[in-house]
Parts: sequence; structure tokens; C-alpha cells
Amino acid sequence: MNLAFVESPVQLLNTLEWAYAEGTPADSLTVVVLSPTDPMSRGQLRRMAELARDEGFAVRWQEARGGAGAPLRTVRELGPMLRTAERIVIGDPFSRYVQLLLTLVGGRDLTVVDDGTATMEFVAQIARGEQLVRWHRRGGRRGPRELVLAPVTFAARKRLTPAPGRPVEVFTSMPVEPPPGVEVTPNEYAWTRARFGPPLLTRGADMVGTSLVETGVVGPEQYLDAVEGLARTHGATRYFAHRRESPDKLHRLASVTGLEIVRPDLPLELIARRGPIGESVLSFPSTVVHTLPLALAGTGITVAVCDIAPEWLRETASPRARGFLAVVTGTARGVHRLAAPA
Repeated sequence: MNLAFVESPVQLLNTLEWAYAEGTPADSLTVVVLSPTDPMSRGQLRRMAELARDEGFAVRWQEARGGAGAPLRTVRELGPMLRTAERIVIGDPFSRYVQLLLTLVGGRDLTVVDDGTATMEFVAQIARGEQLVRWHRRGGRRGPRELVLAPVTFAARKRLTPAPGRPVEVFTSMPVEPPPGVEVTPNEYAWTRARFGPPLLTRGADMVGTSLVETGVVGPEQYLDAVEGLARTHGATRYFAHRRESPDKLHRLASVTGLEIVRPDLPLELIARRGPIGESVLSFPSTVVHTLPLALAGTGITVAVCDIAPEWLRETASPRARGFLAVVTGTARGVHRLAAPA
């Protein structure tokens, strides 16, 4: 029996992609959704859970964050499944929740499925033997919570580091340079292409939103100006919002740019593959500049990425942010490069 832990719609999508690519029978995989608290993520996860069940997979919805006692209750309830699973599949190695569960799995086979650009940073940090820290987080003194969880993080990083006779598989569409012992399996979005589309095309362009403002990387005014400039230059009419974008920001974007704001109920790879979608899709550096060319292969749709200008970055951005975003853009294959609007 295989056991998967996911916390986002994209992680669940890529768990299905992994099962399809590996030829894993549906009745041999149980997906545990460690439910987040924000409404947009929960809504998309419920829709993805429906798709997974339609494909024959067992999906267990776990209210893992429902109060102070939820973590201990979740660990207690999942204990029997953890002890009998032959392979553990995880979507977010940076998650403290997942790290806690990893301390209980022992020598089980381990697969990390795509969680977007975070997968690139995970592989790089494992290769360098560094602490697992998300790329947009600033360093510095650790707070009380980090100090309490430090032993869990250390144990998880040790479990995620390959050892003789204990390889780690990474299932990804991202360009990564794995260290010895990490087995990379390409994620080509074969299930998405087989299940949906080809899409109906509309004239003009669509834009893909990012949460760079919400994570403190890009200033809100700079982002607004950039979206307005791209929409005007390329004739974009719709803006597909990221699930973490704030309602106030989206309302302002609509008022200033005239774009129709679309809040997808599924990951964008599925929305675009089902259509209707524009003949060109514009994005800032994000996961979709790597995944959409794969999901939309053979459709004739152009995916274009706009660089992040240095002056857009906020003081709160981590020192690694600029370099990491440049790598995300520079390594994307099958996309057009757009200059940042003045």
C-alpha cells in the first residue's frame, strides 16, 4: 500500500500524475489531504479530491489544523497507516506537518512529488546539506516555534537525504541537479493530457497571477503597474488569480486594469487544458512557466514569461529571491521571454 500526504491542489494533481506515470493501481494508493485553512485552497482541494475519487483512488480528508489538539489527533489516527505503508509520497518537504509525519515512517520508500518551484529549492538544499527553508523566507534568528520544532526538522532532513540502500525519488517537471542517491523521474503531465482537452482557444491573451506580493517579494504598486503594462501591450482580457492572492489586491487589479478576474476551482494546468484559454498565456516567474508548456503540448498555445525587474523587489524580500526568480525564468523550456514593462 502506498500512502500520499498532500496539502495543496497542485500536490494532489502531481500525485495523480506520479501514479499514472508509474502505473500504480488506484486501489494501492491512499491520498491523505492535510487540509489547509484558507478557503481557496480548500475549495480547489475538494474539487481535486473529487477527480481523484473518480479515478478510483481512496482520498481521506483530514482536518489537520482544526484546533490545538488537531496535530496530535492526526498523528494518532494516521499511525496505523504509516506503519503499514510500503511507500510514502509527499508533496511539501518544507511543511512542518509533513516533517513530523516523516519521523514516524522509518525506512519506507520515499517519493517527493512536484510542489512547483519549491521542488527546485528542495533538491538544491539537500545537495548542499543545508537546512530546509523556503526560498522567499528571510534568514536570521529563529523564533520559539522554530526552536521547538528544530529536532523534527533535523530528523526530517536526515530522512529526506538519500543514504545507501535508501534512495529518495523526486517526481518533477522542474530542472534540477540531483545529488547522488536522488532518483529523478520526469513529470510530463501525461495524465492531464490524456484526461482533458484539447482546449478551445480564444483570441487574445490571458494572464496568470502570482502570490509574489503576498509573500513579501514584490511591492504591490510595482506589481499593479507591471500587470497593467503587460495587459495593455499584449491585449490580455482575463487574469487567472493565484489561490493565495488577496481579495483586496484582486479588486484593485480589476478596477485599474479592466481585466476579468477568474478564480479557478482547479490547478491552472487543468483549467488551461480544458479551456477555453487564450492563444497566449502571460506569466511572471512561477511554476506555470515550466508546467503549462507540458500540459499544453501540441495545442499551439504560446506561454510567455515576464522577468521581474530588480526595482520591483521589496526590502522584505529574502537575499536569495532575485537569483532564484532569475533561475526559474532562465531554465524554463518552450516559453517566450518578455522584457519587464517600463
